[in-house]
Amino acid sequence: MSRPQIAQGTGWAPLLSRGAPDELFDAYVFDLDGTLYLGDELLPGARRLLLALRELGRPVRFLSNNATLDVAQYAAKLARMGLPTREGDVVNTVVTMTRWLLDHAPDAVVFPIAEAPLIRAFEQAGIRMSEDPAEIDIVVASFDRAFDYRKLQIAFDAIWFHGRARLVATNPDRYCPMPGGRGEPDCAAVVAAIEACTGTTCEVNVGKPDPEMLRAALAGLDVDPARTVMVGDRLGTDILLAHAAGTSSALVLTGETRPQDLIGVPDEQLPDLVLERVDQLLPAHLWTELGWSGDEAAPRT
Repeated sequence: MSRPQIAQGTGWAPLLSRGAPDELFDAYVFDLDGTLYLGDELLPGARRLLLALRELGRPVRFLSNNATLDVAQYAAKLARMGLPTREGDVVNTVVTMTRWLLDHAPDAVVFPIAEAPLIRAFEQAGIRMSEDPAEIDIVVASFDRAFDYRKLQIAFDAIWFHGRARLVATNPDRYCPMPGGRGEPDCAAVVAAIEACTGTTCEVNVGKPDPEMLRAALAGLDVDPARTVMVGDRLGTDILLAHAAGTSSALVLTGETRPQDLIGVPDEQLPDLVLERVDQLLPAHLWTELGWSGDEAAPRT
């Protein structure tokens, strides 16, 4: 793969001449946090891009490694931002972790270090949960803003003292991007704490970059992965997922990744496009036809 084209600048012409694709893709898969919004605010260009793609008849799907919301809550959040979305168009790690447990460990007793949406999904799926280390088979680590020493002790006892539990995780993200350039420690921080005290290694991550997540998002669509683009803000999850699944890739610089992070990255790990903002994903001729300009406020990072 050649070095990626980088769309940059403030006027729409230079933006498009330095990295926008020449034509539309057949399907679009978007990460959410850091790609389309930060916190509760849409990033510049996100709404008009998604509405335009829908008007053009292109399927749009959403992926998230964040398990603090379920798909219904994600659909409602997007709707509040002016993007009505079907629940079936969203796949996140609440879905993929529940499916993984049902497929690979249907009789296991699980200790979820997680927030309410994931726990609720386990309850609805009939997955047995416990805080008794003597009967826990699997510790599920997730983005949990109520993670504390008590939960760490239960995981430690189940894995190290009783020597019976496996460690799996919803996602490998170190932090979740927030407005103003801030972030919240994510699932990787929980996994690191458990691995550090138990000496165990996390066996499974069911979020991006697992290609099964993208296949789940595209289920029911008659599209060629090679004519699909995965759009996200992280090299190690979104772009790696695109490579693993055989899709095109577009990296936006509105979340985790900064331009300097691309220095020294092997060519085979680079995205096909690097964009300062997500609406640069639309081909130049469509910007002209739609009368778009690139003078919206720059994203706050």
